[in-house]
Amino acid sequence: MKKIVVAASLALCMVAGAQAQALKTPAPSTTQYIKQDFGLGTIELSYSRPSAKGRVVMGDLVPYGKVWRTGANNATTLTFSDDVTIGGKLVKAGKYGLLSIPEAKEWTLIITKDLNVTSPAAYNEANDVVRVKVPATTVGMKAETFTMQFQSITNSTCELHLLWDNVMVALPISTDVDGKVMAQIKQVMEVDSKPYFAAAQYYYDNGKDLKTAREWADKAVAASPNAYWVALLNARICAKLGDKAAAKAMAEKTVDLATKGKNDDYVKMANDLLKTL
Repeated sequence: MKKIVVAASLALCMVAGAQAQALKTPAPSTTQYIKQDFGLGTIELSYSRPSAKGRVVMGDLVPYGKVWRTGANNATTLTFSDDVTIGGKLVKAGKYGLLSIPEAKEWTLIITKDLNVTSPAAYNEANDVVRVKVPATTVGMKAETFTMQFQSITNSTCELHLLWDNVMVALPISTDVDGKVMAQIKQVMEVDSKPYFAAAQYYYDNGKDLKTAREWADKAVAASPNAYWVALLNARICAKLGDKAAAKAMAEKTVDLATKGKNDDYVKMANDLLKTL
């Protein structure tokens, strides 16, 4: 009888142990992964998001003057698919840690080779890639949970915003898009199948030589005479060059083609352009 009781007790313990191992609860500081298209590549961010929970954040939960992992749990990391420039220094493509030293009026943001810094004691300044001092701005609405996000994104620049409580800091990031695109255009324009439309669009959007852009746009129209988006680009380039007659003709062509193609957006854009001519 004793053997049966002991066996039953062991079985219950094993079941209880198995149930305990299977228990899953929410993480106090959840992890967020962000992949942002930037320039001709991407930036990937991984960090954990602590919440204030009634505590004093700046100067207490996040001490002033000490290295902070810039999040919770594991180290915060940034992965650049292409070379970028931060704080005037070239940062080669790769994966890096993001650390910070908060102060009341400004923060020092650190890009480090070390991917495992989770406490001030683990920090080694020798692994710094670049340090940037940025102002700490007081914002009107408090953020309960630590938040990072990419903002003010252009073809070649963006900012990584860090926000917690009522304090926000921004890390400026840039990349050489123009040099890469211009090199591509030079290369592809030497082959038989030339991307006239894409090249003309880039020249128009980025203030390049408009006469060259028009030559390419004319060839793009000749290659795709029914493409209303090509006709509209041609009209815009002509308008910017001051050739109102040609711009009007191309804008009217766009209206006709877009109407047949049932694309009201292009009809409106072409009509908006006609109003300015």
